[in-house]
Amino acid sequence: MSQLAANRYPSVPELVVCARELAGHRPDLCTLRQVGASRAGRPLHLLSVGHGPRTVLVVAGAHANEPTGGSTLLALAEWTVRDAALRADTSWHFLLCADPDGASLHRTPAPRTLLDYHRHFFRPAGPEQPEWSPSVLPPDRLPPETLALKGVIDELRPYLQVSLHCTDLGGSWVQLTRDIPGLAAPFAASAARLGIPVETGASDAAGWPVSGPGVHVLPGPGSAAAYPSLPEDARHTTWHHAHRYGGVTAIVEVPMWASDMVDDMAAHPAPRAALRGFARRLRHDAGLVEAVLGDALPRLPGADGPLLRAARWALGLVPGLADDWGRLPPAGTSMAYIGSVDAFGRRLPLRAAAMLLRVLREADDRAAPRLDHLVTQWSEAFADRFKARWVPLERQVEHQARTTVEAALHARARDA
Repeated sequence: MSQLAANRYPSVPELVVCARELAGHRPDLCTLRQVGASRAGRPLHLLSVGHGPRTVLVVAGAHANEPTGGSTLLALAEWTVRDAALRADTSWHFLLCADPDGASLHRTPAPRTLLDYHRHFFRPAGPEQPEWSPSVLPPDRLPPETLALKGVIDELRPYLQVSLHCTDLGGSWVQLTRDIPGLAAPFAASAARLGIPVETGASDAAGWPVSGPGVHVLPGPGSAAAYPSLPEDARHTTWHHAHRYGGVTAIVEVPMWASDMVDDMAAHPAPRAALRGFARRLRHDAGLVEAVLGDALPRLPGADGPLLRAARWALGLVPGLADDWGRLPPAGTSMAYIGSVDAFGRRLPLRAAAMLLRVLREADDRAAPRLDHLVTQWSEAFADRFKARWVPLERQVEHQARTTVEAALHARARDA
């Protein structure tokens, strides 16, 4: 693994420099080219390794606040250059960052605290996220980053697409658009060897079929969503674009901070009551942020920037989600699942507050200290509730890279 990838999260320009150096060192194997541009004109780069007819596409940076993927992508690119067996009949293609505009607005010091993480936080509103925008926008309004990603899939026709994601606090899990038999065992073994918990009840995959502990398969058309109020639907993302060519997508999640509470499959003693309590807290916390926003908004210049749009998008999800939790039966009843919903309910108002705080600080607004207190309090409470412990970056990267390679090997064996 490169020293840059091992020691800290690289910026997008640094990723491009490393990819260019690798391509220059092995021009017989590697090419680096631009495959599109962002809304702000930033280039989207694709690094290709090998010349095999079968293709794997690896995507990093789909969510600006999930930086591990860039480091993993560099490690995987170097691995595929070194290991001729991985490219015997397969070429590997690496989209360095699917959302360079978003990446320019989020910075993650490592290793630090959850509070430091949220002081520099950015996650775009749903319509501005490259992978998720097709689930909330009509085809004629998709952002250029999404169109570029779909264009790469159309060109490469990958038998496997891997999207590299990470969670701020929790465990590791995998989401599959179709099952990859045999993946669950090496995934679990890698996590155990590196001391990373497997998140067995991830709320992101609530109600999905399970292929193995922490490995979830997206349900097919006609299945009900666990949270009907949420506008995004994973079945309409770019993850499914590879299906038209017979491919499958694996979304590999690793934690930045781990919690050993996320793999408890014991039954929760009162799951419905717990969800109702989370709904009340979610409404209360979001209301505190809304109050600050309502007070400050008339004083804010340029009130339509990406940070403010994203904060308002997150707050807009709260009423429907709280209603879902208050009236619907839980999609899971394990301690792990209820804990995952607890974490989700803490994230939404915290992230909205963190992004709004950045706007208020830039405007030197008088409401900033009030919001700073909330961000500090909620970040510390989140870490304390789940007993957060930092996962060294090299372990995040090793686990995500190994899971990606295992997915490629098992998906190839499935299709053989």
